[in-house]
Amino acid sequence: MAATTKKTATKGTKKMAKSVIKKAASKAATKVATKKGAATKKTSTSSKKDVVAIEPVLLQCVKGMRDILPGEQSYWQQARKVLEYEAEEYGFGRIDVPVIEYENTFTQPIGKSTEMIEREVYAFKTRGRENVLLRPDFTPSIARAYLQHSMNMFTQPIKLFSTGRSYRYDRPAEGRYREFHQANYDIYGEEDPVLDAQVIQIAYRVLQKLGIKNVQFQVNSIGTQESRAQYKDLLTSYFLSKKNKLPSKYRDIIEKDPMRIFDSKDEKVMQVCVGAPQAIDHLDKESRDHFKNLLEYLDELDLPYMINPTLNRGMDYYTRTVFEVYAIDEKGLRHALGGGGRYDDLIENLGGEPTPAIGFGFGIDRLVLEMKRLKTKSYKPPQPKVYLAQLGDLAKKKSLKIFAEIENAGILVAESFGRGNLMEQMEQAQKIGVEVTLIIGQKEALDGTAIVKNMHTGTQETVTQESVINAVKSAMKKHVVVKKVNKRDGKKDDKKARKSQKK
Repeated sequence: MAATTKKTATKGTKKMAKSVIKKAASKAATKVATKKGAATKKTSTSSKKDVVAIEPVLLQCVKGMRDILPGEQSYWQQARKVLEYEAEEYGFGRIDVPVIEYENTFTQPIGKSTEMIEREVYAFKTRGRENVLLRPDFTPSIARAYLQHSMNMFTQPIKLFSTGRSYRYDRPAEGRYREFHQANYDIYGEEDPVLDAQVIQIAYRVLQKLGIKNVQFQVNSIGTQESRAQYKDLLTSYFLSKKNKLPSKYRDIIEKDPMRIFDSKDEKVMQVCVGAPQAIDHLDKESRDHFKNLLEYLDELDLPYMINPTLNRGMDYYTRTVFEVYAIDEKGLRHALGGGGRYDDLIENLGGEPTPAIGFGFGIDRLVLEMKRLKTKSYKPPQPKVYLAQLGDLAKKKSLKIFAEIENAGILVAESFGRGNLMEQMEQAQKIGVEVTLIIGQKEALDGTAIVKNMHTGTQETVTQESVINAVKSAMKKHVVVKKVNKRDGKKDDKKARKSQKK
């Protein structure tokens, strides 16, 4: 009985011990789980804090900027071609200047109170704490280069031609962008008004050659800095007397820059401007004579111009002659294309010796827009005369060398090395309109030969790869356009055909 009781007690003790161990293990597991949960929660919270919101990429140009796609380039190429040709014809040397300049290169000559400097420039500090800007205009940059490189030591006048991008934080509109393209013609070292007439003549020739025929030049003289200061006082007094008739934004600039009021398109402001004193009536004698001579030259050249007594160009560096050029559409509306004038004090304002200067610039964006509107002639690149077709890896390797040899011989050749299908390549050759197609397949690559096919007659011959250039030239010479003969002028057509064969 005692043994049985002891045995039973031992069993009960073991059962109780197991229960205690199980509870302890459960408790420990719960504690560990709690710790793990807390750790996970902490990590999760920590990772949430570390997460930075990624800004989505905007797949578009910055406002006021744009891409010029391949389909538009023919007009741009034509504009550049004509602009560069006229520069060479008139003895201008090309100059390229940086797009970033020190800020005071512009603020000093243009004037801090002008609208361009106050509102439109992209100005910033570099990491070296230098005050710089993206050039809003070419003229001060060219003037800086003239001084920096001592061009005053060269034979005068110096004629400089430049093209490139400029930047202004302007309100985007048709033909007006925050990044825009300019072409500029600048002449330094001569004050004779005949050069004023010459730059206007260059501008006219460029427009005629681009097919922009119906144009008008508006010209004015704003005198010297001294006579303009006197005129500015008169103008300030006049606008102050009419202050109540002007909108508030124009009242604020009366004493600072009254000439800017003339640029307004507001009907009420324009009515006030009608009675304002005109710069042309308050010129000094030298400026008056200079302007008179310019008008005589323009008459002699028979250029389409009118005098605009309120024209001032809006920049402090201009003196005497100022002008703008417009295209006139079928409705009589004007489209601004460019402008310029004299800046005889600019070099001196930048720290140099007094140097007379005259220049003008075209907005190439606006030229292209007008060319498209008029559907004028655009640039047509030269078409390839030969197409090089290949089939297979070895043929492709051989074709690379042959392609270079044909190019070096001065023959324009097309290819499509990325295509392996011969049929597709032949179709492309026909589409381009080449005269001759060279075919190199695996057999030709191994034999060191090439097939020369005349695309007009369909005939073909196999030649060695060393004689490909002569074979191509020979095949191109054989291409003859036969004129259709009729009874009345058959002899004339026969003669043309014979001449073509001789060539």
